[in-house]
Amino acid sequence: MKAVVYKEPFSVDIEEVEDPRIQDPTDVIVKVTTSAICGSDLHMYEGRTGAEPGIVFGHENMGVVEEAGPGVATVKKGDRVVMPFNVACGFCKNCLAGRTGFCLTVNPGFAGGAYGYVSMGPYTGGQAQYVRVPFADFNCLQLPKGTEHEDDFALLADIFPTGYHATELAQVSPGETVCVFGAGPVGLMAAYSAVLRGASRVFVVDKQPDRLRLAGRIGATPIDYSKGDAAEQIKEQTGGEGTDKGIDAVGYQATVPEGEEQPAMVLNTLVEAVRPTGMLGVVGLYVPSDPGGPSESAKKGELLFRIGRFFEKGLRMGTGQANVKSYNRQLRDLIISGRATPSFVVSHRVPLDEAPEAYQHFDRRDEGWTKVLLKPEMGNGHRKQEAAV
Repeated sequence: MKAVVYKEPFSVDIEEVEDPRIQDPTDVIVKVTTSAICGSDLHMYEGRTGAEPGIVFGHENMGVVEEAGPGVATVKKGDRVVMPFNVACGFCKNCLAGRTGFCLTVNPGFAGGAYGYVSMGPYTGGQAQYVRVPFADFNCLQLPKGTEHEDDFALLADIFPTGYHATELAQVSPGETVCVFGAGPVGLMAAYSAVLRGASRVFVVDKQPDRLRLAGRIGATPIDYSKGDAAEQIKEQTGGEGTDKGIDAVGYQATVPEGEEQPAMVLNTLVEAVRPTGMLGVVGLYVPSDPGGPSESAKKGELLFRIGRFFEKGLRMGTGQANVKSYNRQLRDLIISGRATPSFVVSHRVPLDEAPEAYQHFDRRDEGWTKVLLKPEMGNGHRKQEAAV
C-alpha cells in the first residue's frame, strides 16, 4: 500500500509499504478515507523528536472497516469508524478511570500510545491506504454510514477532542472569559469549545492573519501579539483583570522575537493574562528535550517558567494530552445534531500523493494552510480543494 514515510528532517515521501494485517484477535483493518496532518506531526517532520527514517506518519485517522479479527464483537466489515489518536486497551487502571491518553498497557514504560508517532508504541500511522487498529471494540467510534460530515468526523480523532480537553483542564464555565494562545487547529478548536461551553468572551492570540480571521468567524476576539504585548492587550479589554481562564495551545516551540528558543514563553505570558486564582489548561506539546531547537536550554529541556509569579497569583494548572474517548462520542453527536461544525478549520483536502507538498506548506504556515486532510481515495491529479478563509 501507499503511505507517507519520513525520510529526514523536512522531508517525507510516498512509498509502497507492507499492508497491515490482523495480528491479534481484537484487531481490525480499516481502509482509510481521511487522515489529517497534525501540528505534532511537524515536530517529527522538522527533526525535533529523534524519529528514525521509515516511520509512517498519521494519528488522525478514519475510514471503513475492511477486516475484523475473530475476537472483535461490536465492529464489523463495512462499518464507518474514527479512531482516537491515543491507542488504548480499555481495561487498565487509567483506561477504566477515563484517562485513555495514559493507557498502561499499549506502550509499557511510556505514558500512552499513538499511531505513527515516535516512542508511542509499535502502531503504524494512518497517512496511508490502510491502518491496523488494536483493541478495536474500544478504539473504534462508529459513525453513520455514508459520507456525510466526513471532514467534521475526521477531526474527532484528535483536534476537536483535544481542544475540548483544554477547556476541561481549564474548567471553563458558562459566562467566563477565556484566552487561548495559539490559533492553529487545536487553538481554534479550544476557542470553539469554549464558545460551545458558554464562555461570555474568548480571546485568541496569534500573529497569522488568516488564522485570526478564522477565530473572528466563530465569535472570538483576535489578539495579534505582533502589535503589542498580548497579556496587556487582553487586560485592556477586561477592565485590567485578565481573563478567568487561559489555554496554552502552542507548547514548547514558541520563539521570542529575536529567534532564540524559550520553551516557557507562552506559559509565562498566559500567567500574566489570567486573573489571580484563575485556571490554566495546557495542551500545547512540551517535551523533555528538543534536539532540533537552536538554544541550549531547549535542547536540555529546561523550562524557564516563572513559577514564583504563578504561585503569587494563586493560579492552578491542568496539563496533558487529551483522553479522546472521554469526549468523542458526545462531540460526534453534536456534529450529527448540527450543533457543532468543527470542519471550519479545514483549508485543504488533497490526495495522499500530494502529502509531501502539503507538509511543506503546512510547516511554513503559508497563508491559508490551516488544516490539511489527506484523502487516499482521491485520484492522482485531482484538483486540490480549498476552503475559503
